Amino acid sequence: MGFSSPLILRNLLVGASSVAILFLIGAPQTYAQWVNVPRTAIPRMSDGKPNLSAPAPRLADGKPDLSGIWIAAARGKYVGDIAADLRPEDVPLQPWALAVYEQRKSGAFFREEPSANCLPEVPKIGAAPLAWQVIQTPGFVAILYEAMSAFRHIFLDGRELAPMETIEPTWLGYSTGKWDGDVLVVDTRGFNGKTWLDVRGKPTTDALHLIERFARKDFGHMDIQITIDDPKAYTKPWTVTQSVNLQPDAVLVEFVCNENNFVGKK
Repeated sequence: MGFSSPLILRNLLVGASSVAILFLIGAPQTYAQWVNVPRTAIPRMSDGKPNLSAPAPRLADGKPDLSGIWIAAARGKYVGDIAADLRPEDVPLQPWALAVYEQRKSGAFFREEPSANCLPEVPKIGAAPLAWQVIQTPGFVAILYEAMSAFRHIFLDGRELAPMETIEPTWLGYSTGKWDGDVLVVDTRGFNGKTWLDVRGKPTTDALHLIERFARKDFGHMDIQITIDDPKAYTKPWTVTQSVNLQPDAVLVEFVCNENNFVGKK
């Protein structure tokens, strides 16, 4: 990575002008490091370019195949402010959570921002200007994030999460999924309460419950509707929608965040 420190990454994510920088630095890698790459079954136009408006692929069971490498359409926008498309009153913060948010976005807790400390966060990690890959099977979906080299398992086999008081809280939570027609609905709980929803610092607690709806519109475009339900921090659930684009000729690359903390240090 071209960042000398995760704190610099955090700074870049805040400013609008920095999104253009991240667009260049965080662009998905192509097959430059490989030779003899087999041609995949990507629908193409007459000029050979991928036809991103072609119908979404489907698996043998008829469900949409979400597999592929994706990247946020608005790179960095929702990392800085997950509610960028909403009015302030649409984010129903409880009084204590509003106070924390106001302190964080003022920069008072600059160094505590989790991604500046190489810690992954859902849903912010999916909105980062770095790519992530979906690997889909009938029993589970895996998401591999280039940012922080993090991963998620989304189980589709009917299992249920154990009682909250018996599980080990995590940064990315525990996810199960089911199909609602052509939409994959992902239910995630079991967070550790340390996640920030965005760089500005919208807080969460260990009661956070995320509901994500992955809807692949065609070959190259997918919408993700995210409902944030955290009764300890917000007075009611609220919802945002983010769009992602397929990167058909890309591969993920290594991201070692922690070592960047030591660049230039002895």
